[in-house]
Amino acid sequence: MSDIENKLIIGTAPDSWGVWFAQDPKQTPWQRFLDEAAESGYKWIELGPYGYLPTDPVRLADELKARGLRASAGTVFTAFHRGVEQWDLAWEPARQVAELTAAMGGEHIVVIPAMWRDDVTGEAVESGTLDDRQWSDLFTGHNRLGKVLATEFGLKQQFHPHADSHVGGQSDIEHLLAETDPELLNLCLDTGHAQYCGADSLELIRKYPERIGYLHLKQINPEVLAMVNADNMTWAAANLAGVMSEPPGGLPDLSAVIEAVEALNKPIFGIVEQDMYPVKFDVPMPIAQRTREYLLSCGSRTTVS
Repeated sequence: MSDIENKLIIGTAPDSWGVWFAQDPKQTPWQRFLDEAAESGYKWIELGPYGYLPTDPVRLADELKARGLRASAGTVFTAFHRGVEQWDLAWEPARQVAELTAAMGGEHIVVIPAMWRDDVTGEAVESGTLDDRQWSDLFTGHNRLGKVLATEFGLKQQFHPHADSHVGGQSDIEHLLAETDPELLNLCLDTGHAQYCGADSLELIRKYPERIGYLHLKQINPEVLAMVNADNMTWAAANLAGVMSEPPGGLPDLSAVIEAVEALNKPIFGIVEQDMYPVKFDVPMPIAQRTREYLLSCGSRTTVS
């Protein structure tokens, strides 16, 4: 972002078009996503799950250029808490994402930790808590990943706390920040997932300004969240129940978040995400347009380019 001076850059992601997987017939075709993202007024996108967009860098670059789009980040998934052998499982897909992201001029890798409950079925695949050894393995793995991404690709690791993962609530996030190297790992602060897990986005921004490296901007429907908590619903069920809310109708207050982020006085991406998998193909674009307009109205140094 060397050409961007201390602005909050609003972009979007395939997630806002109901895309969670590389291939799924329930998902918006990638050409339609790119067309509609550009038509909605966005200039920056995330690449989404590897394999959804073309993975040939020449073709992808041509597709983005034809629509006036640029890439802010790629996304990888990790499970370092499961032991040192996880490095070999994580690195090859991470390398592919890193190569493509760097080739597109992106500077960030959003890293999502493994969920202990399946994100589609809600089935528990492991314990929801970690012991000391597992926490240590998680910290070690992410420090190593951040170092390799930086040294080999010039990319910044942005860790994304996530619902139904082991790092979601306030204490978990603060534990992560205390035990990892700020040169190798910072936060992709997802305001929706933070709210869902009981974390306070504004407190995190104020308490750890130097660790806020990237944003996902979304909101939670408080009434649905109350039902989720009362019934101990899984993230999969909560998503289907409509726990995500179109801004500005939910929590947290994104105008306050944007004000706090602008006060950091540094360039940063704020990527719109509206978890809607699965969704009818004609639903996402109007929401994306309205959300863009709302977010741009919230700040004095908030822009799309």
